Amino acid sequence: MSNSKTCPVCDAPVKGRSDKKFCSKKCKSIDQYEHRQKTEGFYIKVDKQLKINRKILKGYNKSGYSVIRKNELIDQGFNPKFFTHYWKNKKGDVYLFVYEYGFLSRKDEEKEKYVLVTWQDYMAK
Repeated sequence: MSNSKTCPVCDAPVKGRSDKKFCSKKCKSIDQYEHRQKTEGFYIKVDKQLKINRKILKGYNKSGYSVIRKNELIDQGFNPKFFTHYWKNKKGDVYLFVYEYGFLSRKDEEKEKYVLVTWQDYMAK
C-alpha cells in the first residue's frame, strides 16, 4: 500500500516526512496567502458595511433623536444586520448601535420605521 500524498495546491507528489502537506515552500506560501485572503476578505466586508452604516446613521441623526422610514436607510445602503453592540432600555426595547449611533425598529401606522438615537453616558450603566 502506497503512502503517496499529493500537494493540495499543485497536485505534485509530496515527498519527505509523513506529516508534510505541501510539495514545496512556495506551495505552502500560496496556500497560506489564499487562506489569509479569505479570512481578511470577511473582515474587510464587515468593516466596510459598519462604516457605511455609521455614515448613514450619522447623516440622518443630526439632532441625537430622529425617526425615519426604514426603506429610506436601506435604499442608501444601510444593512441592519451589521452593528457593534446593543442597549436595552427599561421598557425592554433593544437598540442596536453602530459605534455611537443607534437604531430601533418600530412599526408606525403599518409603516416600518427606525428610531435613531445617539449613545448617551447613562446607557453604559
